[in-house]
This record gives sequence, C-alpha cells and structure tokens, in this order.
Amino acid sequence: MKTKLSYLVLALMAGMLIYQCEKEKQAETTLSGKLLEYSDCKSFTKSATDEAIIADTLSCIHYQYDAEKRQLNMKHVNTGFNCCPEELYCSFSMISDTIVIKESEKSALCDCNCLFDMDIEITGVDARKYQVKVVEPYAVNMDKLIFEVDLAHQPEGSFCVTRKDYPWGVSMW
Repeated sequence: MKTKLSYLVLALMAGMLIYQCEKEKQAETTLSGKLLEYSDCKSFTKSATDEAIIADTLSCIHYQYDAEKRQLNMKHVNTGFNCCPEELYCSFSMISDTIVIKESEKSALCDCNCLFDMDIEITGVDARKYQVKVVEPYAVNMDKLIFEVDLAHQPEGSFCVTRKDYPWGVSMW
C-alpha cells in the first residue's frame, strides 16, 4: 500500500513539474521584442544644445508602457560595447515573471569600448508586475540592471545603476 502511495505522489509531482514547465514555455512564446535603433559611439563632448545628458557613470533604463498595444518601450542609456561593433542586437525572453533582454554585438573590430543608447520595443506584455533583467556583455562584474516594474500602476519610470569601470566614467567634459 505504501509503495502505491509513493508512486502516486511521485506521479503527481512529475505532473506538476511538467505543467509548470509548459506554462513557462507558453509565457516565453507570447513575448517578442526588437531593437528599434541605437546611437553612434558616444564621445561625451557636451554641446550647448544638449539639454539633459545622463552622466557617463550611469547606465539607465527608461520605460513607458502602452496598455492598449500591450507594448513596453525602453531606452537603455549608456550601455557599453566595443567602439566598432559592426552591429548591435538584442534577444528577448520571458522566464516566469522576468523579462530578460540580452544585448550583444556582431563583432569587436576595434581596441576600445564606448557607450551607446538603445531604443527597444517589447510586445505581448500584460499590465502587471515583472522583474526586468538586462544582460550587458561588458558589465559582467558590475551592478546588474535588474529591477521590478508594476505596469498596471506605474506605466513609466526609470532605473539606473552606477558604474565607474571603463567604458563608464571616462567623461571628456
């Protein structure tokens, strides 16, 4: 009798695990995103027309949510890449309640790094709480861009981390 009960408990646990994995796969497939555009390598020479430049020691995400379109627009200010990346990319996934944005470059053609701004669009996003995790290739041992958003109650906002290792914190002004 105990053996049958043990098998039944194991079968139920396996079923719950499979159900949870399938649920996470479904959530992953409903989210899509694209990198709309990105800036040139920033030189940080300030001109008289610059109204509000984010300090080069900050890496920031500014977000704005459109509930009607189920669209989350983000601007990543001061993300670090090689000076000559050829092209920048982003991949997007959803793991449980976490939106993961992985940034990457096609190649590293120069012997230098610099900062860029990226405009990102993510669709298929419901108005609820999420963790947002931005994976940056040149910020491996630095503070992570991981933060919580509650799109139902705060559809826009910002999150920044301070960074002082190259290419951050090398202002020329």
